[in-house]
Amino acid sequence: MASEINEKNMVAADKVDEESKANAATAAYYEKMTTWPVSKLVITLGIPTTISMLVTNIYNMADTYFVGELGNSASGAVGVVFGLMAIIQAVGFMLGQGGGSIIARRLGEKDVKSAGILASLSFFASLAAGTVMGLLGLLFLEPLMYLLGSTDTVLPYAKDYGIFILAVMPLTMAGFVLNNILRYEGKAYLAMIGLTVGGVLNIIGDPIFIFHFNMGVKGAGLSTAISQCISFLILLSMFLFGKTQSKLSLSSVKGGMTQLILIMKTGLPSLARQGMTSLSTMVLNGLAGNYGDPALAAMSIVGKISFFIFAVALGIGQGFQPVSAFNYGAGKYKRVRKAFNFTAVMGEILLGTLAIAGLVCSGRLISIFRDDVEVIEIGTWALRFQLVALFFHPMTVCATMLFQTIGKHKTATFLSILRSGLCFIPLIIVLTKWLGLLGIQMAQAVADVITFAVVVPFVIHFFKTLPEDI
Repeated sequence: MASEINEKNMVAADKVDEESKANAATAAYYEKMTTWPVSKLVITLGIPTTISMLVTNIYNMADTYFVGELGNSASGAVGVVFGLMAIIQAVGFMLGQGGGSIIARRLGEKDVKSAGILASLSFFASLAAGTVMGLLGLLFLEPLMYLLGSTDTVLPYAKDYGIFILAVMPLTMAGFVLNNILRYEGKAYLAMIGLTVGGVLNIIGDPIFIFHFNMGVKGAGLSTAISQCISFLILLSMFLFGKTQSKLSLSSVKGGMTQLILIMKTGLPSLARQGMTSLSTMVLNGLAGNYGDPALAAMSIVGKISFFIFAVALGIGQGFQPVSAFNYGAGKYKRVRKAFNFTAVMGEILLGTLAIAGLVCSGRLISIFRDDVEVIEIGTWALRFQLVALFFHPMTVCATMLFQTIGKHKTATFLSILRSGLCFIPLIIVLTKWLGLLGIQMAQAVADVITFAVVVPFVIHFFKTLPEDI
């Protein structure tokens, strides 16, 4: 009897000790997020995220580079499947950034229990959505590739590549969720580990599967699928081994429909942004395909290079997101303003420098991926237009992320669909009709400038009406 009492006391003591450690970790995190200089916080959280973004884009570009050795049609297939990846990201980021944004605000309010429920709902919902979407994609593979902008000559390569992406869609989508939750918890370096390891493995695997095993485009798809699975397992381990404040639990999903709807509403700007990226890619591929496989290959390469540079702004912006969400939830509004200003200026400096460097060697950059005179000529001008437009990106990125992280769903969603949707799609259709191929080359740049002009008044109004600190 006495031994049973002692055992119960020991269990109770262990539980109290665990709760004390958790409370201490929560308090330390609260102090860090509300007292550290915002510039230090944004940089600390932004550098790992930027590295993750760059590595992810490097392995996407590695696919473009190695597949480009197989010909223009194979290179065009990478651009087609990029639209599929955008769809996966759209849902993954909706659940991941939607859940992560609310989690950061809950942690700012010192509500750790709700954070675990939100994380679990986002994670299991992504697995379910990825499974359903992946199966449907495999069942209707050929129509899907045509829908994404494939031509008849590109189709066989697009199918060979896309089948592997669809097969691992549940894990890829869940990986995006885990990555975003880690970032919003201020664990950007843990998210970086998961993404960079997978990215490096994909870069190594591409030449092995494509050339050594003579798998061609299938090899690129298999390499990408393996890297996505490994990234997912690494990211999941961070939650299973207690590296996070929010815990994953299947029991937390029960009766959580209201919370799941809130997650989806908060993440709607991400879904809209990524969804429009996918739709715009389809439209771009469809119009570029009318000018032949060289045009389709060129625009695919330009898209990868531009997004690689753009990833720097996204990385710094994603370092800003947890700072903005947490301090807004904690009522530290002056810190939200300071973080926004710092991030916008930092993004302008970094992107401006990279844009200037890219303008100097645009043709050389295109030739790295495809040594074809026609591809280089088409791609060089398209890349120059997009590099000039990069100067308008930092404000747009920061504004969209700001409104999403503080829960301004409608404003964030509207701003999210401007660049790749409301502005780009009508523009590329009209400009192509007026200017032909030149319209395709310059449409995104024109859309970026118009988006910037629309965003600025929203930002000015928000900061004019921002309340005093609580």
